[in-house]
Amino acid sequence: MEGVLAEVVEAAVRAARRLGKDVADVPTRVIAQEAGMSRSTLLRRIGGSRQGLDEAVRAAGIDPGGQRPVRERAVEAGAYLISANGLAGMTLEAVAAAAGCSVHSLYAVFGGRDELLKAIFERYSPIRDAEEIFGGPRADLGDTVRRVYRVLAAALTREPRVMPAMFAEAFARPAAPAVHTLARHLAPRLLAAIGGWLAEEVAAGRLRPMPVPVLAQQMIGPVMMHFLTRPALSALPGVELPDPDAVCAEFADAFLRATALPEPGREA
Repeated sequence: MEGVLAEVVEAAVRAARRLGKDVADVPTRVIAQEAGMSRSTLLRRIGGSRQGLDEAVRAAGIDPGGQRPVRERAVEAGAYLISANGLAGMTLEAVAAAAGCSVHSLYAVFGGRDELLKAIFERYSPIRDAEEIFGGPRADLGDTVRRVYRVLAAALTREPRVMPAMFAEAFARPAAPAVHTLARHLAPRLLAAIGGWLAEEVAAGRLRPMPVPVLAQQMIGPVMMHFLTRPALSALPGVELPDPDAVCAEFADAFLRATALPEPGREA
């Protein structure tokens, strides 16, 4: 490499991957530490300026960046590709082209397609919001259900439509590797969040004693089905749907009527 040692480029890429940044956004001090040399030695080897390092990184087939971090651009680009073309349309080559980076950069940041899928799911699914709801102070049962429904409604209706595309893939190709990847990533966290909360409500005598998976399906299934099919229903002549907040309130009331136990001292 002209004027720059391969080991310096490798150190810069390793540091960028570890920090989740573009190479151009990693300080030379950090790159020097990664390479096991002083900053002054690093600067001598790259010709005294950052430009030499960026040119060598680019020559190695890696986008040094300097824009928004590759991670942000790739997650956003991947989400829009999933929304438009489904999970199968989200190849690393397509993401790299849409994000303005190289496939090498995606491997440096994510390590592969599965990790990119997980990052997209983290950003566009309701999992973090759900964990925040169930991990915080316990609120009124009805308020909690309505809050969960609003979070689900937001995730299922916003653009890019990542969640509907992911559910469509799961229904159409349940054995697909991408579906298994997301299930392994999602299931334990969902069980720990909503499953743990439902079990507490059952133990406290506020919900009927039902198996937690069945109770979770009864809680989430109807509202998810509504918002997954809402775009198609809205396009039908003569069909007028309530606004999303009203829908969430109606489904919450229906769930509570079906599963909530009367408070002590009150008749059912």
